[in-house]
Amino acid sequence: MTTHAPRFWRCIPQRYSLIGTHCTSCNESFFPPRNICPNCRRGAQLEECKFKGTGTVITYTTIHNATEDFDRLTPYHLAIIELDEGPRITGQIVSAPDGVKIGMRVRPVFRILGKEGERGIIYYGTKFAPIEETCCD
Repeated sequence: MTTHAPRFWRCIPQRYSLIGTHCTSCNESFFPPRNICPNCRRGAQLEECKFKGTGTVITYTTIHNATEDFDRLTPYHLAIIELDEGPRITGQIVSAPDGVKIGMRVRPVFRILGKEGERGIIYYGTKFAPIEETCCD
């Protein structure tokens, strides 16, 4: 079973590609994907949607004490990010030397999420990094 773990992780589209759903009836988007629109219920017309991954930090926390699996990452930042397309998701903010700020713009980055089991099978996914703002004055 462990020899198929990488394939298993690749088969979770939202882990790698931020795949969600969009309801064409009410124009709302969801992540992770839903089978039923909570607004339209049975009248929903859902379609698969790939989000760009850019968004804005709504709120965040800094983790200083973590479980053994994440202890080497401390301190790290977890944020609720509102994607440009609408859904709010939880994600780790990386590469933020000046810290995380509410209202900060972020972009998706592909990073190691963790290891599984004694063999240390590594799995990857989406984290977020600050978007460098440039000044044009």
